[in-house]
Amino acid sequence: MQITRGRKARAQKVVIYGPEGIGKSSFASQFPDPVFIDTEGSTDNMDVARMDKPTSWAMLKNEIAFIKANPDACKTLVIDTIDWAEQLAVDYVCSQHQKNGIEDFGWGKGYTYVQEEIGRLLNSLSELVDNGINVILTAHAQIKKFEQPDEMGSYDRYELKLGQKTSSKTAPLVKEWADMVLFANYKTIVMTTDTGKKKAQGGERVMYTNHRPAWDAKNRHGLPDQLPFTFESVAHIFNAPAPVPTEQPAPAPAPQPEPQQQPAQEPPQQSINEQLQEAAQEVAQEMGRAPQAGLLPQALIDLMAPNNVTENELQEVAYIRGHFPMGTPIENFPANYWDMIVANWDATLDVIQNQVRKDPEFPFTV
Repeated sequence: MQITRGRKARAQKVVIYGPEGIGKSSFASQFPDPVFIDTEGSTDNMDVARMDKPTSWAMLKNEIAFIKANPDACKTLVIDTIDWAEQLAVDYVCSQHQKNGIEDFGWGKGYTYVQEEIGRLLNSLSELVDNGINVILTAHAQIKKFEQPDEMGSYDRYELKLGQKTSSKTAPLVKEWADMVLFANYKTIVMTTDTGKKKAQGGERVMYTNHRPAWDAKNRHGLPDQLPFTFESVAHIFNAPAPVPTEQPAPAPAPQPEPQQQPAQEPPQQSINEQLQEAAQEVAQEMGRAPQAGLLPQALIDLMAPNNVTENELQEVAYIRGHFPMGTPIENFPANYWDMIVANWDATLDVIQNQVRKDPEFPFTV
């Protein structure tokens, strides 16, 4: 056992939420060396590093696992936004339990399953923080009526747009996980005119760092209650002083040799690995194993790509598990079957790697 004292420097877990269009993505893009997991396409017009848009909950978890396995890929991981990622978790839970919607579970069980999935996601993000990678979650804001427990009245307040129902515990879980919860909004002042009418004026973008009755916020760095909504307001928490580059004198130009006629160069030959890869792809295409557009949902195609899973291998899985007879055409598989495969992708991939690809009748795997 060991007792330590003092502050412990580490990466930060930050939640940034506010109304749409206020600049949450632009704010997050200024953190050190960020990589975005863009769940809603909000960074398409921004010059940032991003991973493929996750089309399923499994794909989102795989992308986080990739960052964990490659910690030098970035210094900050941004999930933009967590409320759209929550919808992927809802779809995953419904597919796992063959439900049409989260309300079909009854007694709030569906929301409990979603909370558990979000909790596992936050645990995996905490592992990135332990590896020195900052994690930023952006979210939209919603206005909800709040009843005081002491029955002193009710009022409207801004909250994370997570878990639309009272029985959902996703929003409290995310706020508890974070080191900082920053609420961004437009600062307005209500003025009374000569005729007694009230008009809102202003519009400066600010962020709030501490809890107030009208919003949720917190920080562990002693920040002022209100700051300009710019990264410079919190840069001292994340940025180390950058070294000043020194200018190197330009080297003197070397004397140019007289041009000599060079023999025509032959095009470089392909490496053995490239030749083998092309040969394997040709064999796969001849066997009809490449996924065909339109037959499979995009969420499944995105999961197949990293491990080069083919349609024939999915047919083999369906036969091994007893779902369909051997040789059933891929176009005869119902759409909800692919939803089940996406929801249970880890188990499906295990069958492919440990059974299908070890079958001597299929020597080529690409």
